[in-house]
Amino acid sequence: MSGKRYPEEFKVAAVRQITEGGYAVSEVARRLDVTVDSLYAWVRKYGPDAAEHQAKTAEQAELQRLRKELKRVTEERDNLKKSRGILREAVRLRYAFIQQHQDCWPIRWLCKVLDVHPSGFYAWLKQPYSKAYQTNQRQSGLIKQSWLESGGVYGYRKVHSDLRAWGELIGINRVYKLMHQHGLKALVGYRKPRHSSGKLHVASPNTLNRQFNPVMPNQSWVTDITYIRTHEGWLYLAAVMDLFSRRIVGWSMQSRITKELVLDALLMAVWRRKPKQKVLIHSDQGSQYTSEDWMLFLKAHNLESSMSRRGNCHDNAVAESFFQLLKREKIKRKIYNDRDEAKRDIFDYIEFFYNSKRRHNSNNLLSPIDFEKQFNQSAEQCLQS
Repeated sequence: MSGKRYPEEFKVAAVRQITEGGYAVSEVARRLDVTVDSLYAWVRKYGPDAAEHQAKTAEQAELQRLRKELKRVTEERDNLKKSRGILREAVRLRYAFIQQHQDCWPIRWLCKVLDVHPSGFYAWLKQPYSKAYQTNQRQSGLIKQSWLESGGVYGYRKVHSDLRAWGELIGINRVYKLMHQHGLKALVGYRKPRHSSGKLHVASPNTLNRQFNPVMPNQSWVTDITYIRTHEGWLYLAAVMDLFSRRIVGWSMQSRITKELVLDALLMAVWRRKPKQKVLIHSDQGSQYTSEDWMLFLKAHNLESSMSRRGNCHDNAVAESFFQLLKREKIKRKIYNDRDEAKRDIFDYIEFFYNSKRRHNSNNLLSPIDFEKQFNQSAEQCLQS
């Protein structure tokens, strides 16, 4: 549609549906309600050719960096009065430098520059790490395997039991130390809410008051945050829903749970809907929603804040219900390999299934998009009559 602007995150996800998901450009354009020309422009900018260009640029930058490094090393060889530099490092570090750059320059020439003998370098290649280091790496790998197979819920005691069952001779204290070094810990239950003695965030009143069925679009929106597990780390999803049709009108996915996460999701909702009247936006009392930037954004775009009561999740039950559907119907307790894989899967669920196809009881068994189309047609007929 003319006049619409989309954030970069939305464009990248749309391009992936074409280049990786196998969808036709016309199909993606129809489902996302964008023009075919816009999609082709996005493919040119974010598609495989763009990635290849970026890779070439990165390769040129790396080559330039390596040339500067070689120049610096050569200068240090010629001026041994310098107290620091690669020539002053331990021999094994110089061997590692040669191994890292052997594809760029001849090994014997590098050995001469770094004042080491080629025979020593080749002997180091056969066994570059000590036995203690190799044992540490092997045991760390077994610990991570046990922790991942448990779904990320095992603590060091259960991981230690797994390793002993696999025949690994290792103490429980060493398992604890290695897990701590790699940031692996047990998944524990939620703590009971504790009230802080400090100053509370400024919260808005619960204006929505569980009125989850408005009579027209762009009257009441709800927003919330959830998390998705990947082997690369947590992926946080912020979503904005129009309560009238239960349509997800804005979303954002990032590796950190910051105020930018919720602001990007709300910005997408404003861009896509372009509401003409004031919209009530309901959230919880999280720090992202009580920040000054959030309040300034609401004021600048004619949005009115509403917040759940402290510790009461039922005040935002519809948003919580959407996240439960996402995890039950799409994620199903699996762990994605990385955040990009999770982003593609979640984008496909929201834009290609939930908004356009999934039937809702509250919509008379129509999808959110079809329910809004039916409402718009009825409104036009009333105006004509």
